[in-house]
Parts: sequence; structure tokens; C-alpha cells
Amino acid sequence: LQKILILLQVTLSVVVGKTLMILFPNAMKRYILKMGEKSRMNRNPKFSYENWGPTFFSFKYLQFVLKVKWKRLEDEAYEGHPAPNTPVVTLSGEVCHLLDFMKDNQPLILNFGSCT
Repeated sequence: LQKILILLQVTLSVVVGKTLMILFPNAMKRYILKMGEKSRMNRNPKFSYENWGPTFFSFKYLQFVLKVKWKRLEDEAYEGHPAPNTPVVTLSGEVCHLLDFMKDNQPLILNFGSCT
């Protein structure tokens, strides 16, 4: 159900955004450039609006945003609910999932730390 709601929300925003780009191209260009300022994307001298601006509200944009939002659904953890089975990378570089480390009914303990 959450994926369907996200699909509807993102699809609607892409349709509205694409429509506004067609009807008001200059205003949308200013809006997209402001978004680029907030993300500091426009500080890269190799990026120009012509390179990335028109990709906003495209089908590839829709696919990317859906992929990110759906992936984030799997990463949410709530007290009293099952742990998310997020991807992890071993020290040897192998990609697996967190719950792959479960053994029988033993608790899985995660220890986070750093050495500097």
C-alpha cells in the first residue's frame, strides 16, 4: 500500500512538473536553478542547466525517485517491529543483507563504533 501511495504521489508531481515546464519554461528554469543552489549542484562549473535541467520530471527522473523512495521504505526501523533487512558490505567487499548474519534463534547484536 505504501508503494502505491508513493507511486501516485511521485507520478502526480512529475506530471504537474512536466506540465509546468511546458507552460512556463522560464519560471520552471528559475525554480530548478534555485533547487540546484540549495543542493550546491550549480557550484560545479562543469554542470550547466542545459545538461541536467531538462531531465527533471522525465520518465528516468520518475524511475529514479521511485527507486530511492521505495528503497527507503525498507530502511525504516520502528521500536517493537522487525528490523529492516538493509544491505551491508563485509570487510572483504561482499554485499549481503543484515539478516543474513542471523543464526537460529540467537539475537543479532550490532556494534557501531569508530577509531580515529
